[in-house]
Amino acid sequence: MTKFLRNEKGTAILEFAFVAILVFGLLFAIVDLGMMFFVNLTMQNAVREGTRYAIAGPTAPLGDTRTRRQLVIDKIHDSSVGLCDRGRCPDGNIHFYALESGVPVPIAPGDPVVGAPSQIIEVTVDYSWPLLTPLMKPFFPGGRYNFRVGATMRNEPFPVPVSGG
Repeated sequence: MTKFLRNEKGTAILEFAFVAILVFGLLFAIVDLGMMFFVNLTMQNAVREGTRYAIAGPTAPLGDTRTRRQLVIDKIHDSSVGLCDRGRCPDGNIHFYALESGVPVPIAPGDPVVGAPSQIIEVTVDYSWPLLTPLMKPFFPGGRYNFRVGATMRNEPFPVPVSGG
């Protein structure tokens, strides 16, 4: 019996198993944090691109019936490198505000222009990213990283389209 108790074969594998769980858990947590920063930065860039597009007073190509608002939303979707497709980032998560005396006032969804010329506008996106690591999920509601990104710029003095002409 003492010969069996003094046998140390397999202890290295057992020690590796304990350490590997910690090392891989830490590795996946680092990957999760890196993805969270990447997604946040990518979405911030997409909103900045969309807002820049909005302040220039874009017009749809001839024969295209999209409003300026929809053109801006499409620009955000295009600039997000696939992170903000229609399924993960529906149009309802993209908000437009006009700043009046420093207070953001929602721009009505029916406003095709996205603010008046020379008006300060703010575009925000609410986004949710699912986490990979089970160790990280308890620190975030629902196991998802929820955040909001936005950009604020002044509309250029573009001409307001005249209807009915």
